[in-house]
Amino acid sequence: MIRLLLCCLALTFTLPTFAQPPAPEEETEVRTRLTPFMERYMLDELKALRTEMATFQVKVTDEIVQKELNVADKAMNYASVTVTYFFYLLAGAASVLAMVGWQSLRELKKTARDYAETEMRKITHTYEHKLKQIERELQRKTKVIAENYREIERFQEIHGLWLRASQEQSPQAKMEIYDQILDIKPGDLDAMTHKADAALMMDERQWALSLCNRVLQVDQENAHALYQRACAHAGVGHEEQALSDLELAVKNNVHLKDVAAEDEEFEPLRQHPRFIELTNDGTDS
Repeated sequence: MIRLLLCCLALTFTLPTFAQPPAPEEETEVRTRLTPFMERYMLDELKALRTEMATFQVKVTDEIVQKELNVADKAMNYASVTVTYFFYLLAGAASVLAMVGWQSLRELKKTARDYAETEMRKITHTYEHKLKQIERELQRKTKVIAENYREIERFQEIHGLWLRASQEQSPQAKMEIYDQILDIKPGDLDAMTHKADAALMMDERQWALSLCNRVLQVDQENAHALYQRACAHAGVGHEEQALSDLELAVKNNVHLKDVAAEDEEFEPLRQHPRFIELTNDGTDS
């Protein structure tokens, strides 16, 4: 219910921005105004996840303890019943043997003692095996819980770096933060595409091309990487490659059509008929 209310509030804040697209100079202000709410939402989600994990750990521990107590209780009951029936059997056998005279009382005592020891060893071995299985399962679940906790801490650290990157204005500073994210999570496609964006801001188009190619080797339909590579191609004069990448990017994400129409990176292609066709929203026809 709480998550539903938060989503409703998020829609309340974001609907005005979809009703009328903000001017370029207002875009930064809108992002900054929405960032605290998004951050609060993500932190609440993380808090809920950690609470669920803690509850799960307590529940698992309680179930294991209850199982061990049940096993011990069953073992005691089984041993008590076994010994009781054994002595009943012993009494009957002793009576028969005494009457028939098959063996002496000493032999009967030794046989009974050996039988009791054998049965107790069997019972002990059985329940030791069951307890070892329970212990292994508990260790496995404890390891899973520890791994999940480390993953949560790793996610929190990456989330904090993304927030820092969104607040930085310098492309060099953004690049350093994206490198830190890639150190924590090697091969992160979002971090590499944003790093390519920062490289374009630094006029490092060959670097941006290399980063985009690495992303597209993994995800050939990554719209963000295709768009950044189109920008890089346009900057170095590769018009056909730029238009082909832009066409694929717009096909995978139609919202990039409006972004490309205003992007300064495509200034060399502004009068190209194919570019005009790709960025035309259909209102002029």
